[in-house]
Amino acid sequence: MEWILNCYNQFPVLYYTYIFILGLLVGSFLNVVIYRLPVMMEKGFKRDYLEYFSPDSEELAKLKTEEKFNLVVPRSRCPKCGHLISAMENIPVISWLFLRGKCLKCKLPISFRYPSIELLSAFLTLTVAFFFPPSIKLVGAVILTWSLISLTFIDFDKMLLPDEITQPLLWLGLIINAVDGYVSLKGAVIGATLGYLSLWSVYWAFKIITGKEGMGYGDFKLMAVVGAWFGYQMLPIAILLSALVGAVIGITYKVIVRESASKPIPFGPYIAVTCYTIMLFGNEINNWYLSLILR
Repeated sequence: MEWILNCYNQFPVLYYTYIFILGLLVGSFLNVVIYRLPVMMEKGFKRDYLEYFSPDSEELAKLKTEEKFNLVVPRSRCPKCGHLISAMENIPVISWLFLRGKCLKCKLPISFRYPSIELLSAFLTLTVAFFFPPSIKLVGAVILTWSLISLTFIDFDKMLLPDEITQPLLWLGLIINAVDGYVSLKGAVIGATLGYLSLWSVYWAFKIITGKEGMGYGDFKLMAVVGAWFGYQMLPIAILLSALVGAVIGITYKVIVRESASKPIPFGPYIAVTCYTIMLFGNEINNWYLSLILR
């Protein structure tokens, strides 16, 4: 930690350059998480189901003989020709530009989303580094930022907020606030509880009135994360901002792509955007909001 502090104090340009490159590298890994984690979960659910209900089925036997699939193996490959991606083809952003956004072998277009997520990770990580000096708060903020990026794109793709990310985030927020975090441990515990119950209550009220499910349990857990990290004091503005951002972006998206108004949209990304915003500007927003309603 001492050499990081020295670099931060004596060579700030080098320090922020390192942070930006780290964000790019982690962004490349986040692309793997965003694609593979839902697949891993689906395979796990299917295997557990078959082991319980059809332990002698051919489908289960086939699943057990499939190639190992996790965040590390197998190596990334082209979905069309099976070309294995080398290290030189996997340099964040640079490789995509060098390859002109196409597979080296079969020229299948590579989605622009991959370098976009890498750049998003780099810029958001760099922004966090400007707000927090080297400390446990910075480490926590960076981990939270990377997790929110993963949750946002997984929810967009699959309407899913994996427990594998949300639950560790909740506990990490409580641990950091128990040491030297953003709010008191008492505020964090109450925040986690009220964060979950707030959307849980809305969910059941909506379901009782309409007979439909308005959101998923992952949304409750993500709002609990907001409370665990930044305290119950931030929950009113977090819920309000999430709803506002969700309404504006959701309606705009449906108008642009001309989707049916009845088609569900993920709520997790809007909670994630709000969580990141509160991390950087929470006190300022909360003070402004309170000044308006207490006039």
